[in-house]
Amino acid sequence: MDNDNSSAMVCGSDGCEVPAAEARQTVTAETAAARVGTRIDIVSDAICPWCYVGKRQLERALATLAAEGLTFQVHWNPFQLNPDMPREGRDRAAYRAWKFGSAEKSAELDQRITDAAAAVGLAFRTDLMTRTPNTIDAHRLIWFAGQNGDQDAAMEAVFKAYFTQGRDIGDHAVLVDCAEEAGLPRQAVMEFLAGDLADKEMRAADQAAREAGVSGVPSFFLDGYSLFSGAMPAETIADALRRGHGILSKREDPTA
Repeated sequence: MDNDNSSAMVCGSDGCEVPAAEARQTVTAETAAARVGTRIDIVSDAICPWCYVGKRQLERALATLAAEGLTFQVHWNPFQLNPDMPREGRDRAAYRAWKFGSAEKSAELDQRITDAAAAVGLAFRTDLMTRTPNTIDAHRLIWFAGQNGDQDAAMEAVFKAYFTQGRDIGDHAVLVDCAEEAGLPRQAVMEFLAGDLADKEMRAADQAAREAGVSGVPSFFLDGYSLFSGAMPAETIADALRRGHGILSKREDPTA
């Protein structure tokens, strides 16, 4: 929401996580071959509206591909649209008027994305948003969910809290509520957020994304290969994943 690349349906940059070494060591050749071309990495920010719209479009694409017998694993990776945002965030109206040049321009962008969100079944409530948050702790929570539960459910809960409920996702209490909605234990999440575990890692991943040259989020990767940036239509996403899977599978098995 706090980026003005909306005409391109993007907001930010790149970066992909790698499976743990232990996990790689236990994968058999047969299993590895079956997994080729199935890992989707999405670089996003929790306050990127096109990332939420893109998530809905991806879900539609994955449903289409599942009906064809193709299944994928989705992984979320951090990017900060406002890396210099104070930890406590800023007043949204004032910040966006400064960033986009006027309150009128900010309202115009809000309306554009609200209309696009409605087209995929999302009811954005920009009128309820009073803070532009620092998102580092939201990214930490998504990472924590990836280690301890359902990362995609946590990402959904955070997006929903910000875009459809207007909640301040820089607030730990809000993030704990999101975590609980995603099925994570409240107490464990409270203790995690109170510390600094994964803080440096999230910042490093954000920086690596910028250095890798990704300039818009959501950015989509398949097995580490860049596919596209932006909230593409579901049909376009499905076609890109279908073709990417086919190409990578043939590379793994030239006789296929």
